[in-house]
Amino acid sequence: MEPQEDTKPAYKRLASPHNPPLHVIVVGAGLGGCAAAIALHHHGHKVVAVLDKVRNFTRLGDSLGLGENAYRLLARWGCNIKEIQDIGNQAPTMKIRRWHDGKVLAEQPLMDMAGYIGHRGDYHDIFLKWVRERNIPIRMGCDVVSYSDSDPTPSLTLASGETLTADLIVACDGIKSLARHLVLGARDDPVSSGYACFRAYFEPSPEMRADPTRNAFLGEDSVNFWIGPDTHVVQNTLRGGKEFNWILTHKDEGDIPESWFQPGDMDEVRRLAADIDPNIRHAIMSTEKCLDWKICYRKPLPTWVSPKSHRIVLLGDSCHAHLPTSAQGASQATESSGVLALCLSLVRRDEVRVATRAYEKLRFPRVRVSQTHGEDLRDRWHNVLKNAEENVDIEPEKVKIKNRPLYVFDAEQDVMNKWEGVASKVRRELTMGKIEPLCPE
Repeated sequence: MEPQEDTKPAYKRLASPHNPPLHVIVVGAGLGGCAAAIALHHHGHKVVAVLDKVRNFTRLGDSLGLGENAYRLLARWGCNIKEIQDIGNQAPTMKIRRWHDGKVLAEQPLMDMAGYIGHRGDYHDIFLKWVRERNIPIRMGCDVVSYSDSDPTPSLTLASGETLTADLIVACDGIKSLARHLVLGARDDPVSSGYACFRAYFEPSPEMRADPTRNAFLGEDSVNFWIGPDTHVVQNTLRGGKEFNWILTHKDEGDIPESWFQPGDMDEVRRLAADIDPNIRHAIMSTEKCLDWKICYRKPLPTWVSPKSHRIVLLGDSCHAHLPTSAQGASQATESSGVLALCLSLVRRDEVRVATRAYEKLRFPRVRVSQTHGEDLRDRWHNVLKNAEENVDIEPEKVKIKNRPLYVFDAEQDVMNKWEGVASKVRRELTMGKIEPLCPE
């Protein structure tokens, strides 16, 4: 039988619906900022630059996952998602285990959580490559110190004194977003979730590989969770055991600022992990160092859009940060990118405000569902074994991850399905001069 030729049509960027195209500045070159730049480019808009305050990117973070809801959009925008899939965890399933003895309480496909789980830094490198392949400028060392919400050309000023203007500014500047202060008209300090994570990511030493008390999960890619009262541990092995990651979530009311760089106290880690399943305990106990990440959150925001011009918008962690247990932060930022880019394509050039206000109305209910999935999972894991008898089986559904329904959602199709009603509502609100908040303040 003759081999079949690949008949998949070549990717073609959409033509701009505006003349000239809308000019957009993206602030923040993380995963959300890169996704925004790629989506805006796909829909025909002109991404003038992606700005980031750091001068060089390093391999920050540890485990990160992308769901099918994100893959679908990235592939539509011309990204070779196989590049992501190839570096992700290849384990077919994940196991949810009892804290003290490792008994498997539930096993389900890895795709039910977050798709392929990989190292955040590796995924970021690929997203950056996709941006550069589209000839979108990435400007490093650009620290934004202020914004001007002027209509019709908002602007930002860099620490260097340079001022940049555009038709739209998309702030993907993370949990500590400067733009969020402008949008809200006030500072909003983080609220403690009552939890923190000790996190470690390293290449196992030859001694660890040879030690049967520490190498139980180094033979192949694997993902395991140990759950107990008010605590859980995530273990992720990548590249067939060449890289190893553990995350210990625990009760914590500390006031250390949110940071990826705060050193963790390994003595405290050893205390917390003293009675966990020995198969993971010894690997944790012998870890040399870790990071301490206080899990903070912001209350849902009443708006994601600047009040005067409606041309400075928040995206990703700057407006809808997720708990780690949601495993959807990057995926939801990707969805938001597609929605914003498509909304801009559905309005006249002088109706940017209609697009941005429609964007926030379309996205807010969706991200709240995703965020509450993470809250629900954490609470189920941390409570299911409280007062449970040793010999009583736990119903698997009580501990399973329930993200699968999130994956069938097509964010761009959702825009098309709801556009007429949402756009009409936005136009009425703009005419009346009163924008309905996304949620009570």
